[in-house]
Amino acid sequence: MSKPAKSTGQRFWFDPRFAIGLVLVVAAVVGVYWIVAGSDQTTAVFAARSTLAVGDHVEASDLVATRVRLGSADALYVTPDRLPQEGLLVTRTIAAGELVPASAVGRTSGAESTSIVVELTSSLAASIGPGSVVDVWSSRSTGQAAYGPPTVLVGRAAVVRLIEPSGLAATSGIRSLEVLVPKDTVAAVLESIANRDAIAVVPVNAPLGE
Repeated sequence: MSKPAKSTGQRFWFDPRFAIGLVLVVAAVVGVYWIVAGSDQTTAVFAARSTLAVGDHVEASDLVATRVRLGSADALYVTPDRLPQEGLLVTRTIAAGELVPASAVGRTSGAESTSIVVELTSSLAASIGPGSVVDVWSSRSTGQAAYGPPTVLVGRAAVVRLIEPSGLAATSGIRSLEVLVPKDTVAAVLESIANRDAIAVVPVNAPLGE
């Protein structure tokens, strides 16, 4: 009597522990991914590639996109999606590497300012420098070193640069400033200069204490 032939096929063996381990590994990988993705809350913000002076026209090539963690403060800075195609106009000095504040730039289509040099007849405050915001005061000359009461000639003018005195002016302490003023005030400023009025500037923005 012949014996029944033995089956040569291998039975499939399934271990539930293997499935549980596989599920745990996949869950761990997915969990790590979401943790890393959730922790990346950085925002792309423009920084100045080089120092930008008041009145400079700025385009994307003048800036460097930098990812930083700002939280709710991202609205205070210029981001790639907030840069107009025509570029921006700098309204206060921005140092190289500094994040570009939205308050330090404006649209070029609204550029209605121009720079003008004024000669001061009073001492300059130590806190005033390029990028400072100042009020330009003028006292009308009435002749023979007599002057009328001071009035604000230009309010909130931006200082472009300080012009160091040289020659005889250096000994008298006279200093000149280049300031950015609205175009509709240029005539009044030039008239005051031509009349040899006493001109002084007063800082609007006080520096932060150390």
